Amino acid sequence: MPSALESDAHDRFEPRAVGAMAGMFDDVSGRYDLLNRIMSLGQDGAWRAAMWRAVPEDAHTCLDLCTGSGASLPGLLRPGRLVLGIDASPRMLELAAEAQGGSGWAPRLACADAFRLPLRDRALDAVTIAFGVRNLRPRVQALTELARVLVPGGVLSVLEAVSPRPGPFAPFHRFYLERLVPLAGKLSPDPSAYRYLSQSIFEFGDGEAFERDLAAAGFDVTGRRRFLFGATGLWVAQRRPGAGENPAGSPRRLQNARPAGAAGGHIAQPVPDVDAEWRAWTLAQLVFALGLVAALVWALVVFVKSAADLPLEPWQRRGLGFLIVAGLALFIGRSLTLALRLQSRRPRR
Repeated sequence: MPSALESDAHDRFEPRAVGAMAGMFDDVSGRYDLLNRIMSLGQDGAWRAAMWRAVPEDAHTCLDLCTGSGASLPGLLRPGRLVLGIDASPRMLELAAEAQGGSGWAPRLACADAFRLPLRDRALDAVTIAFGVRNLRPRVQALTELARVLVPGGVLSVLEAVSPRPGPFAPFHRFYLERLVPLAGKLSPDPSAYRYLSQSIFEFGDGEAFERDLAAAGFDVTGRRRFLFGATGLWVAQRRPGAGENPAGSPRRLQNARPAGAAGGHIAQPVPDVDAEWRAWTLAQLVFALGLVAALVWALVVFVKSAADLPLEPWQRRGLGFLIVAGLALFIGRSLTLALRLQSRRPRR
């Protein structure tokens, strides 16, 4: 008989497993953003900013799907723009509501199934999804639903973790996903969620299958980028017009409250202590990098002592030694960079 843990893990990979996914994210909601920041080495904010920049300034109605705790909502806010956040996890949405507030042009939040969005046809100008599309199965059906609610020519911007691709960093990437991500999950109330995270990234693949799914659902990829040596991908796609549809003929549903040509576009948000928050996250990155340095030093010592006894060909031993030394040099450099940043006056904006 399978254990309850194994049953939960299996259920999460089932088609349209809305209940299983909602329960998992409810369980990990308390430390979800903290662990995301640590596992991305503090870079997730910059990646989200790249995702936001793909949304046209004149997009008046935007949806952040799989919005979670709302980390991807602030960068979408503009005067005159309606921003929606939809997720299947009630607890995550509670955190988003606490963070975003509910007045003025604050995002409107809803708990809903991504496969049956409570929106009419062609209701949206843009959709963003950060680290959520790999949880939507079958993916073509989810993307087809997004095509339904987007106007012809509407923009879909997707940020997602990807599996290792062939190259010099592939062994480090694979080790990170297979070993370090589940290890970090031990800090979570539900460690199985981070084993699922690792497995779901491998299932998602390197992005080629995702691009085929986009095409099958009616999207044309207009841009793609890679971050952190290829560990994370960003795709920008446009919804193709269907038969008889005119992308230029969609009426605007809201008027922009900002005068044409006005500088800036973000709504001012109260930020109590940006410098303290930046230093805290930089310190967390430094601790993580130093931990990796210590692990690689230990691996190098063990390798030097027992390399001759390893059942490897000479070229394999040389290659493994090179990878350990290269990784050690990389993270020593990263640690030094972060230490210097901590001594700087303020974070860059």
